Amino acid sequence: MNKSLRLYFLGGVGEIGKNMTAIEYGDHIIIVDCGSSFPPEDMPGVDLLIPDISYIIENKHKIKGIVLTHGHEDHIGSMPFLLKELGGTVPVYGSKLTLAFLEHKTEEYKIKKVKSVCVNDGDTVNIGCFNVEFIKVSHSISGAFALSINTPSGIIFHTGDYKIDYTPIDGKMTNLARIAEIGKKGVLLMLSESTNVEREGYTMSETTVGKSFDKLFSQNIGKRIIIATFSSNIHRLQQILDLADKYGRKIAFNGRSMLNSLEMATKIGELHYKAEDIVDIDKVSKLPPERVVIISTGAQGEPMSALARMASGETNSKITVGPMDTVIVSASPIPGNERMIYNVINNLYKKGASVVYGALEEVHVSGHACKEEIKLMLSLVKPRFLIPVHGEYRHLKQQAELAESLGIRQANILIPCIGACVNVKKNGIAIEKIVEAGNMFVDGYVIGDADSSVIKDRLNLGENGFLITIIKVSSKDNRMIGEPDIITRGIHALEKNTEQLKDIVTGTFLNSDYTGEENNQQLKADIRKDVRKWLLNNTLQRPMILPIIINV
Repeated sequence: MNKSLRLYFLGGVGEIGKNMTAIEYGDHIIIVDCGSSFPPEDMPGVDLLIPDISYIIENKHKIKGIVLTHGHEDHIGSMPFLLKELGGTVPVYGSKLTLAFLEHKTEEYKIKKVKSVCVNDGDTVNIGCFNVEFIKVSHSISGAFALSINTPSGIIFHTGDYKIDYTPIDGKMTNLARIAEIGKKGVLLMLSESTNVEREGYTMSETTVGKSFDKLFSQNIGKRIIIATFSSNIHRLQQILDLADKYGRKIAFNGRSMLNSLEMATKIGELHYKAEDIVDIDKVSKLPPERVVIISTGAQGEPMSALARMASGETNSKITVGPMDTVIVSASPIPGNERMIYNVINNLYKKGASVVYGALEEVHVSGHACKEEIKLMLSLVKPRFLIPVHGEYRHLKQQAELAESLGIRQANILIPCIGACVNVKKNGIAIEKIVEAGNMFVDGYVIGDADSSVIKDRLNLGENGFLITIIKVSSKDNRMIGEPDIITRGIHALEKNTEQLKDIVTGTFLNSDYTGEENNQQLKADIRKDVRKWLLNNTLQRPMILPIIINV
């Protein structure tokens, strides 16, 4: 293959989540991010969706490094699975907090060897034939970077996830001055996040949330305060810790990921508080309500989260919610999660708690740039070519139109699909081919194809139930012993039809050429076909049918 610049979009385009891009020049590849996403409702039992990394596995001898823009799950959630394939020799670059989150994930998946390289704002590293500069940006997590990637063909500028916060909690703004300098050098290609392109104006500062929290603390002096938020939003956690100190409240953390974030952020100096102000969640019930603030997971209404357990009154919840509680849900629903979070809010109200959420107060702000911020970023970078990323197709399309309104030629803007290999040259940009890509699912420690029969079987079971037929056959003379057993689950009452089903199974056996165990599969197929036909004709039901033959 001749040496030219190619980008492979393995996730994060035409979708929210699963961000992963491979940048290739000759025999050198670097990977930018490797994230996961939530499974949709039609994938029961699945924990995560991750990118299909077949192309990476085929070309792992070319991988020179992995660069992480920040520590959110949609950017690092698939790293354990990638590292298992690549081994511990490929360096991984990220901020201190990003690598702390990654370390926790690799420990969870029992990956012992990771070659981590911590970088700071302004650092540059050589990775193969690429020179990568890390540029501070504001986001809803500490340690977020934009990337200026110097390639043999020119500069690729990757915005990462960003917003332009003029009053950030850590006092460090998005480094607009450096971004403008890079733009003046001449940027060949810009990869620009698109999440909030539909929103006019600017994203509010994180300090807005702090002011709302302060007001709510003062209004609820006599009540216990429970705040559900993202465990990765360290700046928001710091604001809550500061307000707890101001109002003389002890702090308890509820939920495993929240405790992990507290431990990691404290260890690397990202969180500051008085150790004596932290109390164990088991001791909260012994303290006066007005002396406590609980920081909890579950801001998305996840069924097994700490907040959901509190709202449902489960016996294994360590907190009993009631009229003496004010619950603040400090998050916006991720698309697809709306029903879950509103169910939790409804249940909290039923428990007698006061509930505050985004529709009532400014208790959450986005970490993503709105339209005016995107326009500013495009104007500073002034790329020759633009590829919108990090969004569903409508987001990518709207950013393309926005860029065109700012003077970037339509021919120089490309919207890729998952699996697209984009060839970038000085005089043009085009999709060269489509490589194997898409979704893989994670179920516990098992990885599978998202289109596999496992998911189809689960959907069928969930929608239609199942029917088991059991027959016993003598190993001596291949005669059926007794009558068949019929077991059903999730099917409308079939009591009146059970005898008919037994007759059908018996008839199928008697009409078969059964000569022993070697014919088991054929007999099962015949039983399945005959039972399915009868059920469809007589009940209009299509359960999963599981014939079992016991040779005795």
